[in-house]
Amino acid sequence: MAIRTVGLLSPGEMGSVVARVLIAHDMPVVTCLDGRGERTWERARAAGIRELSTYEGLVEHCDLLLSILVPAQAEAAARRVGTALRHTGRRLLYVDCNAIAPDTARSVAEIVAAAGGTCVDAGIIGPPPTREGITRFYASGQRAAEFAALSAHGLDVRLLGTGIGQASGFKMCYASLTKGTAALGIAQLVAAARLGLYEPLVAELQQSQPDRYSSMAHSLPGTPAKAGRWIGEMEEIARTLASVGAPPGFHVGAAEVYRLVQEAFPGGFEAHGDADVALAEFIRRLARILAP
Repeated sequence: MAIRTVGLLSPGEMGSVVARVLIAHDMPVVTCLDGRGERTWERARAAGIRELSTYEGLVEHCDLLLSILVPAQAEAAARRVGTALRHTGRRLLYVDCNAIAPDTARSVAEIVAAAGGTCVDAGIIGPPPTREGITRFYASGQRAAEFAALSAHGLDVRLLGTGIGQASGFKMCYASLTKGTAALGIAQLVAAARLGLYEPLVAELQQSQPDRYSSMAHSLPGTPAKAGRWIGEMEEIARTLASVGAPPGFHVGAAEVYRLVQEAFPGGFEAHGDADVALAEFIRRLARILAP
């Protein structure tokens, strides 16, 4: 299948940068912004994405559709696209790039297949691709190699196999460590602050775990901007672990940590000073909202 135009759901923080990369490498990108907020419209325009008014128009004008959303929206997005496919009779390649459990990925694939499309399972590792070499798309499915053709248009696509769920499982295993560890760090430091032990704990971490502490200091104050997305991702990780008989409780707890962060900083957190100062202020403000 020749890919002449890529569709995108949706031009959020990750999706808009992915679109910018594709457009810079001569691949047109289109999207439907029905029901999206003003910030998403602004990102789409800044990236050079062509805006279409309906999902029917979107599926008619693209050969491959990337779904890059928060985990909780993955199945609903597939159903919207499925409805558009039925109305238009189109048969496109649907690439689900969301942080979802393998079972959820298979559900998405069934929704798309029932409407006449074909699904590729994909997981994104890394931040938005603002520069080369920091973001990778791991993909699986019978037609994953067709998605890998976008490697010629700026994306780093790596194939895992032919099964739906492999790429999502890979993403879940990876994120269970990275974002799970971040949640553990937040819980650890908040507990220390509530116990009046924040300063001695930080001093010990700086001496015995300097690399780990430095990573926490530079990354944890940024979690309020991501917490809303990470709640669902932790829940999908817990679902993944439970499906293979591994204890899911830790990541259920991690979701609660990020829910607490989201509630504590509804407008985000603006760090002031160096990393140590920003971390201390972030943790102390978070600790203050906890019940005794």
